[in-house]
Amino acid sequence: MEAKEVLELTPFMLIFLPTLGFLGGLLSGFIGSGGAFVLTPGMMSAGVPGAVAVASNMCHKFPKALVGAMKRAKLGHVDVFLGLVMGLSATAGVQVGVKIQKWINQVWGTAGSNLYVSTIFVLVLLTVGLIVLRDAYRSKNQQVVVAEPGKLAQKVQKLRIPPMLNFPVAKSKVSFWITVPLGFATGLLAATIAVGGFIGVPAMMYILGASSFVASGTELVIAFIMGLTGTLSWAYSGYVDLRLALLILFGSLFGVQLGAIGTSYVKDYMIKLVMALVMLIVMVSRLVSIPVYLRDLGKLALAPSTAELLKNLSFAIMCLALVVSGVIILGAIVKGRRAARAEELRGVSVEVPQQP
Repeated sequence: MEAKEVLELTPFMLIFLPTLGFLGGLLSGFIGSGGAFVLTPGMMSAGVPGAVAVASNMCHKFPKALVGAMKRAKLGHVDVFLGLVMGLSATAGVQVGVKIQKWINQVWGTAGSNLYVSTIFVLVLLTVGLIVLRDAYRSKNQQVVVAEPGKLAQKVQKLRIPPMLNFPVAKSKVSFWITVPLGFATGLLAATIAVGGFIGVPAMMYILGASSFVASGTELVIAFIMGLTGTLSWAYSGYVDLRLALLILFGSLFGVQLGAIGTSYVKDYMIKLVMALVMLIVMVSRLVSIPVYLRDLGKLALAPSTAELLKNLSFAIMCLALVVSGVIILGAIVKGRRAARAEELRGVSVEVPQQP
């Protein structure tokens, strides 16, 4: 077991981390990705080393994911069997990802780990964000409430390689061997940057044919399994900071339940739209920070004032992503509740004249 330097918790961190957790949990409950794609960069923007941010994020993830999964299951958005099957191969991916991250940290130190995490974030966020954004606008223009399986998903479901598995809630029947690489890639990414929903949710939507509601809800089951196994692996090497994990968890447990409620008041395309917008904003935040990490590695000449400016800009953009997600999701909840209340009042007004 390796001893790591203890991070100082400033008054700012004591306020920022629970707030970050709440907004990350709100996003997690709404889109089902675990919310780590804002939590990990958020912690890094506040000065937490990349490996510690990843490890502590995974530690806080599994209890939060469990709460979110139970909430979404009551809404009929969780295919437990699919979550368990994907979680099985995701566990193997987690172990490989942890080893890769540890090796990078040992060879190139904190700066190398930060650069690695940020680079992966930029590549994945840009790719997945643009794909999901395009699909969200297509769904909106077609006024699709629950999208039908796409052409790729239809082709995948026609592959009859035993054993075939039937996922009733996801309304999909596919080969077990299709789920293996998807789950493994989800776990690998989760252990590397503490978020596997980038692959897990789109894979279930576009390859397995699940709706975004079921994909996002089922991902919470996978996140629970990955978070538990990943935490044990990270903790053994001393990378988990329980203080960070608990502060984030404190806020996220409230946020994840509100986020899950929000899915009851929005159309399918809105979940995709929120996911895409926040992904792209966070991508810019991580992109801005890359020159700073290259400077720390001695690979780029950068004035101290410029480096400080880029750090502050990265943090500001990260905050923008959190505000955007919070406003959209909370706005959807308020608007939905008002609409529901209006429907109830109209129902009462119609019934009153009929009473003797």
